[in-house]
Amino acid sequence: MTDQVNELISKCLQARDMAYCPYSRFPVGAAVLTTDGAIITGCNVENASYGLTVCAERTAIQRAVVEGHRQFTAIAVACEIKDRFVGPCGACRQVLMEFGPNWTVYLSKPDGSYKETSLSELLPQAFTPGHLTEN
Repeated sequence: MTDQVNELISKCLQARDMAYCPYSRFPVGAAVLTTDGAIITGCNVENASYGLTVCAERTAIQRAVVEGHRQFTAIAVACEIKDRFVGPCGACRQVLMEFGPNWTVYLSKPDGSYKETSLSELLPQAFTPGHLTEN
């Protein structure tokens, strides 16, 4: 899995370089790994109407869904902060949870070093699609 993790980290760093962030100047890249081994990337895309900005993680998920993917095993996220690891925002965590709680999450620094965690750790006691079918 190490080669696959390294590729995932590399792709999220490349995606970060494509970010459109003229307002925050805070580029973020993400790369999701599907259960069939595909890697789909995304970057943040800002808007002058700030509420319309889309995070890198949601861009990657939306691209993956458009390409027919619905099952994921991991995501890597990278920004330009060098001295600590930064995770997805709350909205992105909830969007990721839509596709299951068993994701591995790799938080990456610009130098490619990373910290491994899980989506369940990042969003404990999450609201999931399963709540909609409970009586």
